[in-house]
Amino acid sequence: MASWKDGVRRVLYPAYEARLASRLDRDNLPKHVGVMLDGNRRWAKAVGRDTAHGHRAGAANIEPLLTWCDEIGIEVVTLWLLSTDNLNRAAEELGPLLQIIVEAVDSLVDQRRWRLHPVGALDLLPADVAERLKAAEEATRAVDGMLVNVAVGYGGRREIADAVRSLLHEHAAKGTSLEELAEEIDVEHIADHLYTAGQPDPDLVIRTSGEQRLGGFLLWQSAKSEFYFCEAYWPDFRRVDFLRALRAYAQRERRLGR
Repeated sequence: MASWKDGVRRVLYPAYEARLASRLDRDNLPKHVGVMLDGNRRWAKAVGRDTAHGHRAGAANIEPLLTWCDEIGIEVVTLWLLSTDNLNRAAEELGPLLQIIVEAVDSLVDQRRWRLHPVGALDLLPADVAERLKAAEEATRAVDGMLVNVAVGYGGRREIADAVRSLLHEHAAKGTSLEELAEEIDVEHIADHLYTAGQPDPDLVIRTSGEQRLGGFLLWQSAKSEFYFCEAYWPDFRRVDFLRALRAYAQRERRLGR
């Protein structure tokens, strides 16, 4: 019975995907998509494997996602690979996870298809990991392709604190007094110091694994984003799930605070 159902899926899913893709409103698609790649550990437990296997399966699904985004014409993708909270995990999990992340990033560099930009508190990461992320950005700087923010050691509150700290340092160097800064500071001044400064805010944020919360992802930038929560664990996230997210986005009336 299971093999019969699998055969039906193999026949019907490509047709369903093609139908979804053909019916997308190409004039109403996001320019920037943020993705919370959630559920690797729970997926591993569900299939009876160890945590590292789940993280490797999740890493293997990154390149397909970026390919789908490229096909649609997305301009910016932000991938949340590791939060600041995740840095508190046990060393026996964190060490292999960081290695899996840098290997995945190195593989994206080898593709020479996308410009990589690490975002996060790199100073909280092991020095060798931070250096490899910075090297990935430098190696792809001249690539004429989609911009991919790689969020490692990332937390939304930490990003805002870092932005304010950077702003204060900038004005201190100019000799601006605190009173003068307090009079002129506005939201754009802070936005100019975020990890994603100069980029469009995310239009669509996708979270896998069924969790329906932000967890600190792009807190500042997602104020007017649309959210899509998918039940699939990240390693099981398929192109059809991505297309469904785009369809849901295109069907919404974006008021943008108006």
